[in-house]
Amino acid sequence: MAGSSRTAIVAALIGNGLIAVTKFAAAAFTGSAAMMSEGIHSLVDTGNQVLLLMALKRAKRPPSADFPFGHGKEVYFWCFAVAILIFALGAGISLYQGYSHIMDPVPLENVFVNYIVLGLAILFEAGAFAVAFREFNAHRGELGILEAVRRGKDPSLFVVLFEDAAAMLGLLVALAGIYLADVTGNLVFDGAASMVIGLILAATAVWLAYETKSLLIGESAADWIVERVRQTLAAAEAIDTVNEVATLHMGPEFILITISVDFSSALSADEVEDSIAQLSQAIKSIDPGIKRVFIEAETLTIYRREVRESLPGN
Repeated sequence: MAGSSRTAIVAALIGNGLIAVTKFAAAAFTGSAAMMSEGIHSLVDTGNQVLLLMALKRAKRPPSADFPFGHGKEVYFWCFAVAILIFALGAGISLYQGYSHIMDPVPLENVFVNYIVLGLAILFEAGAFAVAFREFNAHRGELGILEAVRRGKDPSLFVVLFEDAAAMLGLLVALAGIYLADVTGNLVFDGAASMVIGLILAATAVWLAYETKSLLIGESAADWIVERVRQTLAAAEAIDTVNEVATLHMGPEFILITISVDFSSALSADEVEDSIAQLSQAIKSIDPGIKRVFIEAETLTIYRREVRESLPGN
């Protein structure tokens, strides 16, 4: 999965880097606020892709004494940081640019340059979006797009997808604003397009922040994995009662599972130990992402007492 994420990110990085340069050059040459906002948009996206690549690299660092479960959650943190950057820089500067040009319009010059640059940018962005969408489709299976985003555990895939989608929409808005300002002579359309681009970026940032927040806090594994774990435990003759199965994603490819079960009282200590070892191996074979399994032997009575004591106010 990490390889797929990296492919989509690198494609977006190359595309956005090239597009940012051409947009800024066109904005300086023509004086268009919408084009300047699009340049800022592409520059922020380029920086975001650098952060995502760094996140994937840092997440691969091995466990240490300070981080015994590794650094997989770095991906979640940096994806959340990307959403903040889109909002603070991309949206904020675009809204300011648009407002400034509405209050103090700047005549457009050599407008044909904007059309050429926007046309090329749309082609580049379409290519980057196609790569991101292909990688996203490869992992969502039969789920709908929104459902796959909600259930997905690798936010770097849908962050790039949403960035590219917002970029495509922003380019169309910029093209419409510049065209209307050109044919009507009303420069307000150019500034208004810049503000609309800012609103698109703000909406994208809020959505991405919302989707990555729960991953950063700590989401459980997919329902089918939890169900398979329960089935494995239920089939074990050594277990009388399954008290709890708790799962946690420590990263896109790292699932931690803690289990509380009541073993048969007829088993000796050695037999319980053997059963735990066998169950751990069986559970890890369910999915490659299951890296650590902790099985605790406790009666249902003790488990319920511990749950009560752990509740707030006790």
